[in-house]
Amino acid sequence: MLQRHRHELHSVLTRVATAQAATDEHFRSLRALSGAPWELLRNSPRRLGRLATFLPSNNLLYSYVLFGVIPSLYSDEVRIRPSARVAPAAMAVHEILGPHLRELGGGRIVMAPASQRDFLADCARSDAVVFTGRPDNGEEVAARLPGDTLLLTFGSGPNPVVVGPEAEPDAVCRTVLDARLYNSGQDCLCPDIVFVHRSLVREIVPRLADSLAGIRVGDRRDPATRVAPLVYPDAVEEAAGFLSAHRESLVHGGRVDVARRVVEPTSLHLPWQDAFHPPEFFSPVVLTMEYDDPRQLVRWLRSAEETARGMYVSVFGEPALAGTTRIGTSVVCEERITFDVEDGNRPFGGYGPRAGSVRRGGTAAGRPLLLSAEAGARARP
Repeated sequence: MLQRHRHELHSVLTRVATAQAATDEHFRSLRALSGAPWELLRNSPRRLGRLATFLPSNNLLYSYVLFGVIPSLYSDEVRIRPSARVAPAAMAVHEILGPHLRELGGGRIVMAPASQRDFLADCARSDAVVFTGRPDNGEEVAARLPGDTLLLTFGSGPNPVVVGPEAEPDAVCRTVLDARLYNSGQDCLCPDIVFVHRSLVREIVPRLADSLAGIRVGDRRDPATRVAPLVYPDAVEEAAGFLSAHRESLVHGGRVDVARRVVEPTSLHLPWQDAFHPPEFFSPVVLTMEYDDPRQLVRWLRSAEETARGMYVSVFGEPALAGTTRIGTSVVCEERITFDVEDGNRPFGGYGPRAGSVRRGGTAAGRPLLLSAEAGARARP
């Protein structure tokens, strides 16, 4: 199904994603579908009468698979509301795949643009709801649901990268840029801050700047393009505001063309600041911060702000953190980035309640999420 319509889907996805990201998304979707039988066998989800899904505005195909196609195997009906920002592209994905899914005999998948008010009425009549978006909006959705509705809210986190004293500079710089520039930085798995040990700052920061100087900015449909005009005007404006406020910390780039929605690949470097917590850039901004002692990182990750939004932390060459599986609410990815560990058939994220939470019976818990596991016979309260 996906292979047969690969070119059509690629054409649709590149309306909102770079060609490189669209290709990656296609293969992640194939992998998730291949792993679906194992996932359902492992989790034994109960049958859902209706699932209501708020589709995110990025990763359209992959999200359609994770929150639509796979759940349709254990749901009578899946109702999907596409994000208003990208509704035509999301609808096009559904129009390509929907007829084939009906032939396969799974649950009915219905996708249609709808106001939030109308869709919330659907949610209130559903056994389970998947919300992807800002945590504050998720709270509003939760307030409108019956107490026995299963609600999964997927937010985001800063996903910091730690570059320790034993990291290999060339390799770690390539890895950081692969993660930060995925789809021009428009993904919740992109790292919003990179902590660099002071012993490597003079190597890492200039290398990142030099690499960014060679990044191709262009049409997102061009396979050679790594950074394209951003899809979201508010992401452009927020990046422009942050860069303007931190001009003294610029190492490379910094120019923003609001009219064209282009944020130049940019790097900034800051000294250690305990109280600094990065925004979600959703743009090609590489922010580094110098640290001296790994205890600073542990303290930062255990702060109230980061405990709330803990997702992943990627650690390279920091022996003091070796073998650690979790710091605060953040899951440790040792010598790997978030995109290496993300698996559509396994729970996603960390334990920060603003990064992802499950609500059932009036109580909420932050933890890695997978719908089939939460709907499963062995689901935790």
